[in-house]
Amino acid sequence: MHTTPPTVQPEPTWRFDAELLRRYDRPGPRYTSYPTAPHFAEGFGEEDFRDIARRSNDDPIPRQLSLYVHVPFCRSPCFYCGCNRVITRDESRGRTYLDRLLREIGMVAPLFDCDREVVQLHLGGGTPNFLAPRLLGELVAALGRQFSFSHALDRDFSVELDPRFVAPDDIEVLSAIGFNRTSLGVQDFDPRVQQAINRVQGVDETLAIIDACRRFGMRSVNIDLIYGLPLQTLEGFGRTLDTVIDARPDRLAIYGYAHMPRLFKAQRQIRDEDLPDPETRLALLELAVERLGDAGYEYIGMDHFALPGDELARARREGGLHRNFMGYTTHAQTDLVGLGVSAISHVGDSYVQNHRDLPAWEAAVDQGRLPLWRGLVMGTDDVLRAELIQRLMCQGEIDTRQVERAWGIDFGRYFADALAALRPLQEDGLVQCPPGRIRVTPRGRALLRIIAMCFDRYLDQRGEGVRYSRTI
Repeated sequence: MHTTPPTVQPEPTWRFDAELLRRYDRPGPRYTSYPTAPHFAEGFGEEDFRDIARRSNDDPIPRQLSLYVHVPFCRSPCFYCGCNRVITRDESRGRTYLDRLLREIGMVAPLFDCDREVVQLHLGGGTPNFLAPRLLGELVAALGRQFSFSHALDRDFSVELDPRFVAPDDIEVLSAIGFNRTSLGVQDFDPRVQQAINRVQGVDETLAIIDACRRFGMRSVNIDLIYGLPLQTLEGFGRTLDTVIDARPDRLAIYGYAHMPRLFKAQRQIRDEDLPDPETRLALLELAVERLGDAGYEYIGMDHFALPGDELARARREGGLHRNFMGYTTHAQTDLVGLGVSAISHVGDSYVQNHRDLPAWEAAVDQGRLPLWRGLVMGTDDVLRAELIQRLMCQGEIDTRQVERAWGIDFGRYFADALAALRPLQEDGLVQCPPGRIRVTPRGRALLRIIAMCFDRYLDQRGEGVRYSRTI
């Protein structure tokens, strides 16, 4: 039976202030990395990555590993989507992609010492369950042979699933393969909204998958919802929230739809006049925050909520929360190795991204080369600022005196511009700056991106081609 431990009480969610959110709603990074991906440089070579891996192995205490595998294929286009994906109904492409993926794994895994345990594995997309369960089993088995999987009880092996293309019996197979956490896309159950975004998905089939996840031992189930979609109304979204809350997923992600049709071709199918106006968009967010708070969900950060007994909520309370390209995670001290088209690795103080274009990725693998496209070696200032942004996004607090001791700097002098940028946020009650601390207030927790942006030295340097979604 799936219950929340009675001894754990939820922390209050952030307080909704529509006027404040309206005032601070501007484009900004989501800080799944710092520096952010638009600042990665092309020409990052194979020997560069080999050297990065070698240095990470030589650390006095080498980090454990997290693996991210990208499966780009989807059977049909969801018009809201901005992910890197390939639309096809040709299931044979899954086999072909897996064969190349296995070759990439064979090139990458030997770069990391075999005693570095994998404590986290995540399959994202696209639609990872475009690959049949037997192919997913083959993939995980190959990873297990090439890398050293941890046997710890808290290892986190997760897979994103499209409920429209998975059966309850498949969940039993996925559990046997080793997955213990799933993430299901819902977005909205309102039929009019589903038609407008080209994603028709039944309530019963989705609930059946959630039930199967519980029956077959998945430790955690996440549901994704989106506010700001075309034709979305408070009444319809309210019904979706009620249905999802009744199903009691362990985690929820409530994303704001980022309408950027110039960047994402599929979004051109969405008519501007069908999008909620700014007031309705904010009201949809307020509705979600209130319903989730009333239902006992804790606000983790950004768009994420979790039941108090979930590992994500515990990690936030205990200081073990981390943020990377997989979103919020519970394994902070790991190097991230990305596999598959467009996947990003974060090893040591470096970022490396594979080719985003499928043919280019395929050609590199076929030629026996690591399919690298671009990357970035962080400077000392990058590492320092990344640490501070990570603290703000995950713990909501910076101990400035500890930073001074660790880095040998005068915090006030080094970050004079950042502290000046924080002053208006202090006046609005988003942050407090008592001696030796910078602390996000409950009022400011909805605007973590805005607060973190004060420490981002790249924002004033970004070129015309760089685009970020709005913060609300």
